[in-house]
Amino acid sequence: MNSIPPTEIQRPLVIAISSRALFDLEHSHALFEREGVEAYAAHQIGNEESVLTPGIGFPLVRKLLALNEDAPPESPRVEVILLSRNSSDTGLRVFNSIQHHGLDIRRATFTSGAPTWPYVKPFGAHLFLSANAESVRNALSHGIAAAHLLPSKADATTTDRRGGRAETTREATGQIRIAFDGDAVLFDDEGERVTREGGLEAFARHERERAHEPLSGGPFRGFLDALHRLQAAYPADGTGPIRTALVTARSAPAHERVIRTLREWGIRLDEALFLGGRPKGPFLEAFGADIFFDDSMHNIESAREHVAAGHVPHGVANDK
Repeated sequence: MNSIPPTEIQRPLVIAISSRALFDLEHSHALFEREGVEAYAAHQIGNEESVLTPGIGFPLVRKLLALNEDAPPESPRVEVILLSRNSSDTGLRVFNSIQHHGLDIRRATFTSGAPTWPYVKPFGAHLFLSANAESVRNALSHGIAAAHLLPSKADATTTDRRGGRAETTREATGQIRIAFDGDAVLFDDEGERVTREGGLEAFARHERERAHEPLSGGPFRGFLDALHRLQAAYPADGTGPIRTALVTARSAPAHERVIRTLREWGIRLDEALFLGGRPKGPFLEAFGADIFFDDSMHNIESAREHVAAGHVPHGVANDK
């Protein structure tokens, strides 16, 4: 495996997230769509001391920022950037909520309704998470790893005997578990195009013939590289705080090209699940994924019955 220069390890993993992905702002968003910006602004300002509840991306952000607890303040392992279409005035409630929840988020952009995705690259973010599908599509079209976070249908919490909130297993372990689909996410959509044009037999033949030819990188390759550099700062014996998995519909013999590609990239994935078309949701739950990224809405629907899921609207499966 390729060695990682110390200067690369010290560079933080940077995640950009929208305020609506970080906090539950669905009621406010519905008010905006129903009554317009003035009603929305009045609601946010009138409730700026009312703490927002966590959104779909909140647990992942909290776990990632916890990696900085034993890191020097000037050299964090992870940095989270807030991107919001609020104005700075209406965004005060968001920052009050960030402080209430103890999230160390210091950089933010408030655009007063303008798109936020153009600021992802200037901040040097490796990944953009948003509750706005259009923003995600625009980011992907400009070479940014991005995912549309959809509400999870899984019960994210349990209650203790006194009726209070109890931690889930994923929260209790503290380990960050991130799962990826392969084609059109980590890799390009070559395989999906072959399947659509010639069927599964054509795909299997195509992959056998090219088993020693590395796949091209997809939109999440850069994020995977950055995540791998962060993992390399910890022991590779499974005790580190980050665990990754490839969860793909591929099966043998199409597995070989994937394995050889990751080896060529010098990337370590802790687990690889070749499901041969089985529904992904139960396997993601068994893995304990904090989040799963896939280009297929069919797979996302299966996943979000069990875990948080981010749709990556990229490749032939998402052509309009």
